[in-house]
Amino acid sequence: MDKVNILLVDDQPAKLLSYEVILEELGENLIKANSPHDALGILLKTEVAVVLIDVVMPQIDGFQLAAMIREHPRFQKLAMIFVSGVQIAETDHLRGYEIGAVDYVTVPVVPEVLRAKVRVFIELFRTTRQLETMNRELEKRVAARTAELEAQTEKLRQSEERRSIALSAGDMGSWEVDLTTGHIEWDEGPFRIFDVDPATFHPTVERIEAMMHPEDRDKNSVTAIVAGGEPRFQVEFRIVRPSGEVRWCYGAGIITYDADGKPVRMNGVTVDVTDRKRAEERQLLLAREVDHRAKNMLAVVLSVLRLTKAKTTADFISTVEGRIHALAATHNLLSSTRWQGANLRQIVDEELAPYRADHRERVTADGPAAMLLPATAQAVALALHELATNAAKYGALSTDTGKLKVTWSIGPDALEVEWVEIGGPPAAPPSSLGFGLSIVRSSIEAQFRGGVLYDWRREGLCCRLLIPRAQIVNPEPVPQKAAPRAKPSGNARALSLTGKRLLMVEDEFLVGMMAKKLLESRGATVLGPYARLADGLAAAREERFDGALLDFNLAGELAEPLADYLIANGVPFIFLTGYQRDSIDRRYANVPLLQKPIEPDSLERVLVSLLDSPGSMQAIDAN
Repeated sequence: MDKVNILLVDDQPAKLLSYEVILEELGENLIKANSPHDALGILLKTEVAVVLIDVVMPQIDGFQLAAMIREHPRFQKLAMIFVSGVQIAETDHLRGYEIGAVDYVTVPVVPEVLRAKVRVFIELFRTTRQLETMNRELEKRVAARTAELEAQTEKLRQSEERRSIALSAGDMGSWEVDLTTGHIEWDEGPFRIFDVDPATFHPTVERIEAMMHPEDRDKNSVTAIVAGGEPRFQVEFRIVRPSGEVRWCYGAGIITYDADGKPVRMNGVTVDVTDRKRAEERQLLLAREVDHRAKNMLAVVLSVLRLTKAKTTADFISTVEGRIHALAATHNLLSSTRWQGANLRQIVDEELAPYRADHRERVTADGPAAMLLPATAQAVALALHELATNAAKYGALSTDTGKLKVTWSIGPDALEVEWVEIGGPPAAPPSSLGFGLSIVRSSIEAQFRGGVLYDWRREGLCCRLLIPRAQIVNPEPVPQKAAPRAKPSGNARALSLTGKRLLMVEDEFLVGMMAKKLLESRGATVLGPYARLADGLAAAREERFDGALLDFNLAGELAEPLADYLIANGVPFIFLTGYQRDSIDRRYANVPLLQKPIEPDSLERVLVSLLDSPGSMQAIDAN
């Protein structure tokens, strides 16, 4: 039998010698250490069965040494016996046991007692080592017996692991249905997809089909799939999670048949394809939005062409080019922010750049950062262009001594832009506003209920533009006043537009102005145009009119509430929009639709036909 090591730790050589004499009879290997440092070094290099530690030692006492030994993971179960030559208190006993001491021996040492205590721990050490050896041998035998089985199952395990990783990474889950008993087996994937707890949700055909979207349930039920007669199947369906969230799923599987051709089992996978579906919807929406914005821009350009007046062709070309350049510059600013908005300072700089080229000190501009909503940015750019053009023709910028100062500030209710001209020809109020300054007023006041104030001072024009705070990107909420309710009057039939009252709701003010002018030239009375959905609804409840023209998208709000109101009250109307027919909810399939830019004859023809037969509401697409 191999000897075991017993470590004796004491700073007094005489006491170490006495321990050695007493324990010599045990026939084991005795190792002596004169200091805690030596003891720790020996323990790290040598396997020890029992340690005898003197309690009282200089620098580091026995308790501290025992604590240091216990901190090492190798010595968590090492037997330690404290030897004390002084009387120690009960608290010291408790401290020692807490550290991990297994016993105490007091001086003078009784040899028989010390040998008996050490012998017990030596036998325990040997027994433990024998058990560990037997356990290792047993483990080897078990490993040898199972090696063949593990080798046979390794490929299957790897295959299953790859499958599980693929299913989890792809947000997939596998399942099996016993068609004879109705029993269903799910892996963890379907529980995750359906967002149910495996501990409480037990899948059955009825429970799973109950979580399917009602519109998809019948055609994707187990009965319907089996009745299809195809051994392989692929389906797409929606599920409604317990939280109410709707998710899109793709399912594919195989039906197994018995010898008689009876279906007995279905195996397959379910994949959550919600992200793909949403990406497709976003892509489609983006394409429609691009189409909508392009057609809106064409409509605005066409309106500029139709509404611009000039004495000569050269003046006409110059005026149109200036206005289109103003729109194009703003369009570039909006494109750079992906149509989130345009910075007012950049708009001002773009419009005033031609007048700063030679005399920068004559034209100054200053104000805080303000990001305007897309439609507002276009309107403000056009207004500033018209003011600059007027100043260059008749105001401060038409002379060498005139100066222009543009400043703006943001108040609690509105963004205020102040245009001040000095040093130019004496200014006087005109008998009527020209077309350019009329555009300024129309664009600011009609489109988003802003304000335009002209002050024709002798030293030059002072114009103040008031833009509601809500037209700034991420504005603070602006309280909305409830519109009074009133039921619109009925409409009358006629073969022309003469005498007809038409409600127009259009957020592009130039498009609205052009359409209004066109309709009034055909004898109609036009209410509006109203640029906001709330204003259109209020007018629909207050005014009497025979029909309506609606832009489907009003500054980001769909006109559906107003359309539903008109339908409920039997009022005929048409959509004027840049959207395609398939982009509009199918419940409006019978509502006539004219795509921008508007062709005058088509607009008149559709309206005459609609008002002549208001009950039919048949789809009339003039494009």
